Amino acid sequence: MDREALAERNRLLAEAYHAQSVRHKLRLRLLKLAAVFPFATVSPSSQRILLIRPDHIGDLLLTTPAIHALRRALPNAEIHMLAGPWAASVLQSNPDLDQVLTVRFPGFDRASAQQRPLQPYALLLKISRQLRVIGYSTVIIMRPDHWWGAFLAHAAGIRERVGYALPDVAPFLTRAIPFAPAHAVRQNLRLVEHITGVIPDEAVQLQLPIAPNDAQFVEDWLESIPAARDKRLVCLHTGAGTWAKQWEAARWAQLADALSEHFDAHVIFTGTSGDKLTIEQVLSQARLRHTSAAGVMGLGGLAALYQKSALVVGCDSGPMHIAAAVGTPTVTLFGPANPAEFAPWGSRERHLLLMSSIACRPCRVLDWGDDLPAYHPCLRDITVHDVFATASHLLHS
Repeated sequence: MDREALAERNRLLAEAYHAQSVRHKLRLRLLKLAAVFPFATVSPSSQRILLIRPDHIGDLLLTTPAIHALRRALPNAEIHMLAGPWAASVLQSNPDLDQVLTVRFPGFDRASAQQRPLQPYALLLKISRQLRVIGYSTVIIMRPDHWWGAFLAHAAGIRERVGYALPDVAPFLTRAIPFAPAHAVRQNLRLVEHITGVIPDEAVQLQLPIAPNDAQFVEDWLESIPAARDKRLVCLHTGAGTWAKQWEAARWAQLADALSEHFDAHVIFTGTSGDKLTIEQVLSQARLRHTSAAGVMGLGGLAALYQKSALVVGCDSGPMHIAAAVGTPTVTLFGPANPAEFAPWGSRERHLLLMSSIACRPCRVLDWGDDLPAYHPCLRDITVHDVFATASHLLHS
């Protein structure tokens, strides 16, 4: 199949993927019925605001400018975040939040088995009762299409419910903001600007404080690696959620060797314990010795390590946003996602992007399931030379 035909094939499949299914249309009808159910509202004695964001690390980090703006505008309010346990730790040291609550949001738990059809609704009713006990005056649904969170807010009796005017979400809202495509940071800010006023891009920064114990842990860990002493640190992050967003092990190995040789740098591969096998495969194919930090530290330690590094290179994933949050330059390899929405926030001179020219991207299909990887070359189109040249530009600057 030639490249043009492949792109057309993928475009058609992506259109089908994003089209409303019969099941989706039925759910929308049922949601509209649920939205008129007269759940009793709660009247808390103080201003208590709940933010709901079910996604993963990067998505939560991209909410921090909105949280910070809200705190500045409402210094005496209580602000809580309801997040998934898979990402909540990225907010644990955030001084703008009074409380971080967790729930295993249906549809976002990568570790869970297939749920029974009514299980998400049973969980919704259970969590809504717990939220009623706390009592909130306002809720903001931070993910634009998160109907489950909007339904939860309605069932919890929260009087003011803010979110985007998308079909599945709008029936539950009391303030529906018109949706327009934008970077995720800007999408989050638009949800609070009726309270904070408009915030210009140049005033926006991600918030990720580094705890002293995390900084000390990384200092001690680096001291235990003789090869890293007195060398520039370059971190490579191989993990990216799904195979459609990942680069090949052999290419990571070649890139690590090239960066180490040309810049007298020590390369550290970062990741969770689940990335150990992949990183071991990379290290086995490298000519030079590099270090694996897979499973060695949590998100706080990762932020501290990135802050000490000269550069972070990785595929589109949460750690790239961590690097941007602590001020470290990045090179991000983009596959199916749209960088206009999810590029690391910050100067385009310090956060460089690489992507394929294939006409079907960005398809925004992050998981192609059993479809053959050979049909989705957007990551493989990015060569080691491309990444090395881009990384070199930042390391020389």
